[in-house]
Amino acid sequence: MSVAIIDYGSGNLRSAEKAVQRCARDRGLSLAVQVTSCPEKVAAADHIILPGVGAFGDCISGLRALDGMTEALEQAAIKQGRPFLGICVGMQLMATVGHEHGDHEGLDWIKGHVKPLNIAEDQNLKMPHLKIPHMGWNQLAIAEPHGAHPVLRGISDGDHVYFVHSYQYEVCDLSHVMMRSEYGGDIPAMIGRDNIVGTQFHPEKSQEVGLRLIGNFLQWHP
Repeated sequence: MSVAIIDYGSGNLRSAEKAVQRCARDRGLSLAVQVTSCPEKVAAADHIILPGVGAFGDCISGLRALDGMTEALEQAAIKQGRPFLGICVGMQLMATVGHEHGDHEGLDWIKGHVKPLNIAEDQNLKMPHLKIPHMGWNQLAIAEPHGAHPVLRGISDGDHVYFVHSYQYEVCDLSHVMMRSEYGGDIPAMIGRDNIVGTQFHPEKSQEVGLRLIGNFLQWHP
């Protein structure tokens, strides 16, 4: 089995690679982990991970600058149904459009748009510690009916994970929200449909809970 972690100039590639390797080792999985910018390797991978750090527009431009990469992703994830995990901005790129420093077309895999975190002024008065970016540990709440999803096996309401973001993914169909968090309002912490999932938090930095999610993803065969 092979896992492709896409290198498009944006992402915690080393952290993601180490986390995947550790999960594979802990679960006794035999797999090849490739950090790659090669569309052919992505197209041939059994599982695909798209990390992301930075602004939406820069990230989608970097991905599209790799000749053939978006086509390889479309073929593997959408047409062939290979398991796909987007992390942070890698999740946001699945949106229809991102509104960070202008409007930028996304992959349009899960209808919605990426907008600034909205911390209401009255909420900030009540909780002045709320800052943007949202950075640090926060609790998860699993959205029904996703509690039995294979990627969430062993993950519970109240588990803590690590976030770093200033924008959030607002989906058109709320059934695509798998987990939520709270930061001056409701935040989609994880979204998904069919064979594709994405986390707003960083599972590779979320210790035991994050490693459990990555391990579950590696053993997921939708």
